[in-house]
This record gives sequence, C-alpha cells and structure tokens, in this order.
Amino acid sequence: MITSKQRVYLRGLANGIDALYQIGKEGITENMLTQFDNALEARELIKITILKNAFLDPRTTLSDLAKSLEAEPVSAVGLKIVLYRESKKNKQIILPKK
Repeated sequence: MITSKQRVYLRGLANGIDALYQIGKEGITENMLTQFDNALEARELIKITILKNAFLDPRTTLSDLAKSLEAEPVSAVGLKIVLYRESKKNKQIILPKK
C-alpha cells in the first residue's frame, strides 16, 4: 500500500510518460493483462488510455486492473489511468519514505 505522498510523487512521474496501451471497445482481454503485467515488471509505472468507444468507467477500470495485476492504482484523470507495481528484478523507481 502506497501513501498519498508516494501517490503524488508517482503522478508527477507519470506526467512525463506517454500512454503505452489503449483499451478499446472489446474491453480488457487476457492478452492485455499479460502485456500490462510484463510492462509493469519492466517499467514499474504505466499509463493506459481508455478509448471513448470502450464505454468503461476509468475509476472502476483502474481498480479492477489494480486487483488483477496486484498493482497500486495511482490516478484516473479523464480517460487516462496510471498503475504502479514495484518490479521484482528491475527496480527503477525509488519512492519517498512513508
């Protein structure tokens, strides 16, 4: 569980990155979950865009993905969501102390 201070720090880092993935009208598939899982292991912080034709609620999608991927929800702003999970092998992001 990350603190609000750490969440703010991660949001700041997420501002500088582009969305890696898009969720379309087919919703979230097993293949997407695998790709998100691999991206989290490699990068620790990922941004995802939900397309308008997906008809998904960003906050609900963020919490569902966080549970499925054992990640931390960082933010849901507009149709963009950000997830964080500490990498087991490739630690890059050092969070502020709790």
